[in-house]
Amino acid sequence: MSRRVVVADDLMTMAEVLAELKVARSTFDTWRILGVAPECIKYPNGQLRVRRSALSAWLAARVEMRQAS
Repeated sequence: MSRRVVVADDLMTMAEVLAELKVARSTFDTWRILGVAPECIKYPNGQLRVRRSALSAWLAARVEMRQAS
């Protein structure tokens, strides 16, 4: 019988997310209001978490490709 290995998708704190993105909390809050922030998980106590995979996907979707001239 094989055992299934579940890889945890880390939940990042807001401090970790803000440090990685190098933005202020107010900027992140504005992005949330505009609906352009990475998907967040809101705990019952109001704290937010972001899955590492959601942040990575969000960043990858914002890569700009330059046209060759």
